[in-house]
Amino acid sequence: MHPRTRGPVVGRPRPRRGVRRAGALVLVLAPALVLGACSGDPDPVVTPTETVTAEAQAAKVAPPEPVVPPTWALTGVQSGEIVDRPALAVKVENSREARPQTGLEQADVVWEEIVEGGVTRYVAVYHSQLPETVGPIRSVRPMDAGIAAPLGGLVVFSGGTPPFVQSVRDAGLQVVSHDEGASGFYRVSARRAPHNVYGTTQTFLSQAEAGRATPGAQFVFARDAARSTPAVAGSPVSGVDISMSSYSKPSWSWDEATAAYQRSESGTPAVAASGTRLAATNVVVLRVELYDTQYTDPAGARVPETQMIGSGEALVLSGGKGVTVSWSKPDAASPVALTDAAGQPVKLAPGNTWVELVPTGSGSYTTR
Repeated sequence: MHPRTRGPVVGRPRPRRGVRRAGALVLVLAPALVLGACSGDPDPVVTPTETVTAEAQAAKVAPPEPVVPPTWALTGVQSGEIVDRPALAVKVENSREARPQTGLEQADVVWEEIVEGGVTRYVAVYHSQLPETVGPIRSVRPMDAGIAAPLGGLVVFSGGTPPFVQSVRDAGLQVVSHDEGASGFYRVSARRAPHNVYGTTQTFLSQAEAGRATPGAQFVFARDAARSTPAVAGSPVSGVDISMSSYSKPSWSWDEATAAYQRSESGTPAVAASGTRLAATNVVVLRVELYDTQYTDPAGARVPETQMIGSGEALVLSGGKGVTVSWSKPDAASPVALTDAAGQPVKLAPGNTWVELVPTGSGSYTTR
C-alpha cells in the first residue's frame, strides 16, 4: 500500500472512546490552569493548619479542678468555715478519782503522759470544737512546754512548780493559770479537792493575747481515710494494749460501726461525763525516754519528765490497720514528725488523734 494511503496502522491499537474523552478533558483543563497562573490574579490565601498536641486537646476538654474546702489544722477535717482562733491546751487529770472527765471527747488531739506515781495526765488540745466545760484541770509538768510549743496558743492549768510554769512561758505560750487568778476556773462540790477544778473554754479563749491565731498543722493528714498511710501500707490491727506503768494500762480496740478506736482503762470502757465513749480516729504510740527530775511533788515523789526532743519508734493505728514508723522532734518549737521506712511523711486519716507517750524502759505495748 502507498504510504499516504489511509487505513489502519498495523501494530498500533486504536484507543477506546473513553480514553479519548479523558485525554480531551485533560487537554481542555490544562490551558485553563495555565491561563489562571498567568492571569495576574493574587495567589489564593492558604490558612495554615493548627497543630494541637494531645495535652492541649485534653486541657480544652478537661473538667475544672474540684474546689477542696479548707481543713481544720489539727484534724485535717474539711469544713466550709474555719474559725481563726488559737489552740487551747488544757491539763486534764486521769487518776481514778478524776474519771469520768468532762470535754475530752471534743478534743482535736490528746497527749497522754506519765507523771509521778505512775499516774497519767492529759494535754487535751481544743481548736475545731470547744466544749462548754472541761476538767478536772490539774498542774503543769516539765514536758508540757515541748508538747504545746508548736501550737503557739494558750496553756491552761491549775498549779505547777515555778520552773515548769516558766518553761511554758519561755516556749512562747500564753499561761492561763488558776493560781495566778485567770478567769474561767471554778470548783464543783460533787468532787473533793484537788480533783474538782473545772473551767469554761470560751472564757479562757477570751483572754487570748493579740496575735494568738490559728495553729499550724501538727501532723500530716491524707485527704480521706482511704489514703492514710495505715490504710495504704499497714496491716490489720484490731487493737493495742499499752502499759504506761503498773498503775495505768490503757487499751484501744477497733470498732467498725463507728470507724474509730475505742478506749478502755484497765479493761473498763472509758467514757466522758456526757456518757460518750472516748474514741480516736488515729492512735499514735511514741516510744520515749523518761527520767526523774530534781523536783518532787507534795508527797515527796520525784517528778518525771518525758524527753520530747529526740527520735524513736512509733506505731500508728487508723482504720483498723497499723504501721510501724519513726518519730522525730529536733527542738521544742517543732511538731513531732512521723516518717515511714523510706523517710516519707506518714499521713493520718482526717479526724481526732490520741498520742500515747510510752516509756521505753518501764512501759510497753502489744498489738492485737
